[in-house]
Amino acid sequence: MPYSEPTNLAVVACPGGEVFADEVITHLKHMYKHRFTLKNDVISKRYGLEKVELVKKINLENDIDTSELCIRGDTTKYRPPVFKVNTRFTYFANGEFKTELLDTIRGKDVFIFQDVENHEVLSLNNGANKVSLSVNDHVMSMLVTIDAVRQAGASAITLVVPVYPYSRQHKKKGREGLTASMLGHIYEGLGVSRIITLDIHSREIVNAFSTINLENLHASYQIIRELSKIVDLTGKTEDLVVVSPDTGAIDRNKFYAVGLKLPLAMIYKERDYSIVSQNAKNTNIKSIKLLGDVRGKVAFLADDMLGTGGTLLKAMGFLKEQGATKVIAAISLPFFTGNAIEQFDEAYKQGLFYRIIGTNAVYHEELLKREWYISTNVSGLFANVITRIHHNQSLSDLLENRTLIEKLEKQTTQQPAAQTAPQASVPPLQAGKKNA
Repeated sequence: MPYSEPTNLAVVACPGGEVFADEVITHLKHMYKHRFTLKNDVISKRYGLEKVELVKKINLENDIDTSELCIRGDTTKYRPPVFKVNTRFTYFANGEFKTELLDTIRGKDVFIFQDVENHEVLSLNNGANKVSLSVNDHVMSMLVTIDAVRQAGASAITLVVPVYPYSRQHKKKGREGLTASMLGHIYEGLGVSRIITLDIHSREIVNAFSTINLENLHASYQIIRELSKIVDLTGKTEDLVVVSPDTGAIDRNKFYAVGLKLPLAMIYKERDYSIVSQNAKNTNIKSIKLLGDVRGKVAFLADDMLGTGGTLLKAMGFLKEQGATKVIAAISLPFFTGNAIEQFDEAYKQGLFYRIIGTNAVYHEELLKREWYISTNVSGLFANVITRIHHNQSLSDLLENRTLIEKLEKQTTQQPAAQTAPQASVPPLQAGKKNA
């Protein structure tokens, strides 16, 4: 179980997933160094060895184990692993992709990163081309990369996709395909053994796999941590109520209500499914009703993803009409497609909501510039899960956040009540604006 060079853990970042992969690798480096230092301290005391001599012994064993003659670096110091695989991506004029691995990965445990919702302009072909890729482009790029990794002799392949592509196409209601399931079968055919994702849209997708293990992570702890910075979770200065934006999100919001010991309300929306939602204003929602009470309280809503944002905007406006003092939303996967950001800018000016908490699982530069948006970092969570998978350790406490939330809640109750800004139509807030 080496925590220094050489290591069998390798990261291959597709063009869309490179930003998130680099953030996870930063955490991996800190974790490996911390673990190595901790082991060195414990073993040196246990066996009565000098720390410097023990480091030399570890480096000696690593030099013996490596297939190379020796590992570069000072033999008396910690030699950090190099996780990222040098890769060249070629984007052809007709839209085809090619992936070339410039380092050997034979026999390694490879984690392939891809952010299929990254629609920023990417630099391809060594900077010769600047391209904004669609979800389909990202998926194809990932498939080509999986095949390249498989052909190069990786011992195991894990996909790290914070957004599982086509996750909304998981139920067959008529003459339509089960695209989420179809992609799963393609991954299995290419030799993928595991998928790591965040707040998958439907748990039914897990049943689509025959051999793949799917690890569905949750950002609830990170979201509550940010929420505690902008409102008083103790209830001393503000009353909070958790509101499910629709029936499909009831389980997610019940989790928050139970964890924070808060009342739970629900918004019921009547829809006309003969109409397809086009943007944040033109949706198929016909009427909204509230089951619960939000008058004079801070309303907190949580959902897994946000596309055009029409559903959330209507819910926020409705809650303000019902007397909510503030409306705060948490979105695990903030897509903000089309003109959603502009629509939320306008709603913020009208005082329809206070803040939106999202994660860095989706890279969106323009979103980070907004005063009303708070970004919480989940790359550390992914790094923890990756190391535990690689070293065959348990994931239970990382997949079940209740213990972490209870600890955070105890810390919050022991601290003085949070000082919040005066309530206004457009409340200014700088603290905790963009936490990374």
